[in-house]
Amino acid sequence: MEPEGHAADGGSSLAQVAERVRAALDSADLEAFGDLLDPNVTWGAPGDPSPSCRNRRQVLDWYRQGRADGRRAQVLDVTSHRDKILVSMTVTSPRATADQARADRWQVLTIADGLIRDIRGYDLREDALAATGLPN
Repeated sequence: MEPEGHAADGGSSLAQVAERVRAALDSADLEAFGDLLDPNVTWGAPGDPSPSCRNRRQVLDWYRQGRADGRRAQVLDVTSHRDKILVSMTVTSPRATADQARADRWQVLTIADGLIRDIRGYDLREDALAATGLPN
């Protein structure tokens, strides 16, 4: 059993990957974020067996479209636990209704072999925490 925060393959520690995730998202650097994605990364709603994004290109296209639509994310916190990284953020969207123009959101990233293999988006902090195995 590997110590918490270390990759089983002896590569980058989970904490190092988490810091790279934070830096890429904070700077909106899609190239740096793309370097962290497994070629067959998936992204979807929690529990969705057929996520809408099923590879690196689709995930990066989703981010590009969000930027083009004016969405921005401010990373508030990044926490790692076991093989998961929890990203807490505030998302702003100028095209949303006034009550949804600014919203707190959470993403749970599953890491394998030092790369992001799966991304799930959450509207509720408690659900995201449960998905990582972290206490509420």
